[in-house]
Amino acid sequence: MRHACALRSVDDPLHVNYSDKNTNREDRLATVELTNISKCFGRTAVIDGLSMSLNPNEFMVFLGPSGCGKSTLLRMIAGLETVDSGEIRIGGRRVDHLPPGERGVAMVFQHYALYPHMTIRDNMAFGLRNVGVARDEIAARVAAAARSLEIEHLLERRPGQLSGGQRQRAAIARAIVKQPQVFLFDEPLSNLDASLRVRTRVELAGLHQRLGTTMIFVTHDQVEAMTLADRIVVLNDCRIEQVGTPMDIYLRPATSFVAGFVGSPRINLLPVRIEAAAEGLARATLPDGTLVQTAVPTAALPQGDTTVGLRAEHVRIASEGAAARGTARVVERLGERTLVHVELKGGAMLVAEDAGLSTVRAGDEVGLSIDGARAHLFDAAGRGHHAAG
Repeated sequence: MRHACALRSVDDPLHVNYSDKNTNREDRLATVELTNISKCFGRTAVIDGLSMSLNPNEFMVFLGPSGCGKSTLLRMIAGLETVDSGEIRIGGRRVDHLPPGERGVAMVFQHYALYPHMTIRDNMAFGLRNVGVARDEIAARVAAAARSLEIEHLLERRPGQLSGGQRQRAAIARAIVKQPQVFLFDEPLSNLDASLRVRTRVELAGLHQRLGTTMIFVTHDQVEAMTLADRIVVLNDCRIEQVGTPMDIYLRPATSFVAGFVGSPRINLLPVRIEAAAEGLARATLPDGTLVQTAVPTAALPQGDTTVGLRAEHVRIASEGAAARGTARVVERLGERTLVHVELKGGAMLVAEDAGLSTVRAGDEVGLSIDGARAHLFDAAGRGHHAAG
């Protein structure tokens, strides 16, 4: 969610307070703490009493759909949006009352924010020159950042002479030379083509390992979140749905929203009837009558409507021992695997996985093997219930 803001950019040279003494790794091991943060635009609350903390050297990703509040939250940390109530601390120091340049952060925007009349070299060096960093130090930082992002050959060009992807890499390099306590990335890869996005994602992961600096990255792209993050904050409708490691988020989604938002293809979510089975574990009946024995304890399930979540890798095309049968409607051949969209009796749809060299064609009748032990159950409020352990 983006909103107009009268504050200066984090990159405004009148505000940025760089220091060539801030080069020790220990100086950049900053925590970030948000306590009861609230923000309203008019009468609309966009962040309401949110609290979280980031560890030193952590790569945290804010993940969620457009309008969920993730960019607003990032801009409050940067100082580009005011905080209505609550506290923000970076490295133990309260900063929510400070202007952007005094917070020890560097931000990379989705839309570059490069000075159009300067060369890329001057864009990267300008803030450092403005506060009197030594010329040799500036040259070394610029060269190292340009080499890291493979833009050495672009340093004498102006932003208007670069492609969108090249400009974004220059913007990332400009942030690197500042050696801040915290890097803030607001969907920095969204303007890159697919192959360059993958390369730049790898570079960002390597950059984080080399610098050992706390990083916060905003994206709506689950692949970016899963591959970059130490922990993910999943936001929806301006509130936190879940905070956890990528695999925690994937394997034990806290809500049906998280389950549906994280994972490709999207998790199968079907309404089911629940009954207790052996050892107090829930047995789910799919809309076509198929029984799925889960590993979810029935004691944890409240009464009311229940939804089962089955990821495609846990629903396999099977020629023998099939738990269910249906008709293949769409077949997606992805090379290493094949995804088959199967219509069950009664019209319910499931996405199942098959081998990369699958012979299934649209219109074929297929059998399905379902790994019920990996099933998730979601109650009427959308809360997730999983196998014990």
